[in-house]
Amino acid sequence: MSDTSLSLLYEQDAYTWALRNAELIRAHRFSEVDWEHVAEEIEAVGKSEWRELESRLIVLLAHLLKWQYQAKGRGRSWQATIKEQRYRIRRVLESNPGLKSYLDTILRDAFTTAVLVATRETNLDESTFPEVCPFGFETIIDSDFWPE
Repeated sequence: MSDTSLSLLYEQDAYTWALRNAELIRAHRFSEVDWEHVAEEIEAVGKSEWRELESRLIVLLAHLLKWQYQAKGRGRSWQATIKEQRYRIRRVLESNPGLKSYLDTILRDAFTTAVLVATRETNLDESTFPEVCPFGFETIIDSDFWPE
């Protein structure tokens, strides 16, 4: 299969494309590999892990904000979501320790979105919530932390 054919296959059938390139790499037929798209896919894996962490932080932070600013809504559901997200965040970081060096950036971006989510879900004014995250990363994943 030519470089052009593999490149076209990428656009038409990513699954078959991936299997074919894996086969070529294992066979050490490096000159036949669709390297441009392989590089894109490897980058996409990294971006996916980043988005996974950011998404879980958004959910966790929104629930912590709701817990703190809408105490009357506290219940088992919110508590379970907070516990689950803490667990899943730890798992993402165990599997991807390289993300730890970007935690400040990811946390800052996640907090901005979490405020919007908390605003929508509580019907509180956006100005109710802090502009910057008042919690450090270690605090928000601490099982004993429940903001008052």
